[in-house]
Amino acid sequence: MQTSAADLLRGIFDSTVSAHVRFAEERLAVVVAASEAISRALAAGRKVLAFGNGGSAGDAEHLVAELVGRFERERRGLPAVSLTSDSSVVTAIANDYGYGVLFARQIEALGATGDIAFGISTSGRSANVEAGLAAAKRGGLITIALTGRDGGKMGADADIHLNVAEQSTARVQEVHRTILHGICALLDRDSAGPRS
Repeated sequence: MQTSAADLLRGIFDSTVSAHVRFAEERLAVVVAASEAISRALAAGRKVLAFGNGGSAGDAEHLVAELVGRFERERRGLPAVSLTSDSSVVTAIANDYGYGVLFARQIEALGATGDIAFGISTSGRSANVEAGLAAAKRGGLITIALTGRDGGKMGADADIHLNVAEQSTARVQEVHRTILHGICALLDRDSAGPRS
C-alpha cells in the first residue's frame, strides 16, 4: 500500500524534528565553541573562508551571505568568503590542477594565520574539503568541520567538530542549516548595533 502524501510529509517533519532534538541534547556546547572561535577571529581582524560541495556549497555560501550582509540584526559587515562562488577560479583550478585541490589552493592563496577555515560535508568524507582543512592547518588557520554521519577524517582532524550524527543526508543538511543560523544568532548577539 502506497503511503499517502500527508503521511510521507508527516514522517519527514517528524524525523527532522527528532534529528534537531538529538543534536540539541548532546552538542550545543560545540556550536557555542565554534561561534566563540569565529567571534575571536573576527575581533582580531581575521576572516572566515567557507567551503563544501553540492548542498554543502550552498550552505557555505549562505553562511557567508549572513556574515557579509546581515542575519537578524543591523551590524557592520563581517569579512567572509565562500570558496565556491567564483566560477572562474573554481573552473581554472579544477581544470589545471584537479578538483581534489580546489579548496586547498584557495586556502593557500587567501588564508592567513588566525583565519577560520569552515569546511562542510554531510559525510565528513569529501576529499577536497579534507584537503582544504589540511591546507588550513598547515597555514595556521583555525579549522571548523560541519559534518554528518560519523564525521570521518574531516571531523577527527578539525580543531572544532560540529557533527550531526544522522545517516540521512537530508536530515543532516536540515540540522546543518539550523546550526549555521545558531552561529549567526550568537554572532549577532555579540555584535554592537541596534536591532532592526
